[in-house]
Amino acid sequence: MIIGICGGTGSGKTTIARKIIESVNHQNVVLLEQDSYYRNLEDMPLDARRQTNFDHPDSIDSEMLVNHLKRLKDGLAVEMPIYDFKTHTRRRQTERIEPKTIVIVEGILIFSDSRVSNLLDVKVFVDTPDDIRFIRRLQRDISERGRTTESVIAQYYATVRPMHFEFVEPSKRHADLIIPEGGNPEIGVEFLCGLIREKLRQEVSPNKIKREK
Repeated sequence: MIIGICGGTGSGKTTIARKIIESVNHQNVVLLEQDSYYRNLEDMPLDARRQTNFDHPDSIDSEMLVNHLKRLKDGLAVEMPIYDFKTHTRRRQTERIEPKTIVIVEGILIFSDSRVSNLLDVKVFVDTPDDIRFIRRLQRDISERGRTTESVIAQYYATVRPMHFEFVEPSKRHADLIIPEGGNPEIGVEFLCGLIREKLRQEVSPNKIKREK
């Protein structure tokens, strides 16, 4: 089962995904982040890389993401790229992801590309107020990605905000479940955990019967 968690930048997608994984506490759940699948811009000058619109669907290597999701669904391991947000390039090393019963994939644009969206068994949208999302984005980009306050604000007005309203917000209509992260997300998280636990039980029961036979 593939669960997709979508929402605007800074909405809390990764936090909720990790809460779910911690709650079910099961080795048969794995997380993929769409951010790992940004296109490699190593052939471009650094200044040009910094001007790239990273909030547009074209910035994502969706072909690779779709391929990896299909492989995982077929029980095959994948080599997930590791993206360097300071240089906007892929690192030489990759992270090996083994197939699991539950795959959680999160990202701002996973509902915007039908090739990705069609592979998702459950679609979740994390709905968080714009001001909270902006503050989180500002803090993250400064502390983790070596950005300045001025550059983050400029990018927010130039691409982040307009792309959110063009691509991310409209994709909310595809969601099976909307989690109000700005309010009380626990109910939605527990609902998802219940779905996952049931799926894991279904996987365990047939195997147990086979062993007993």
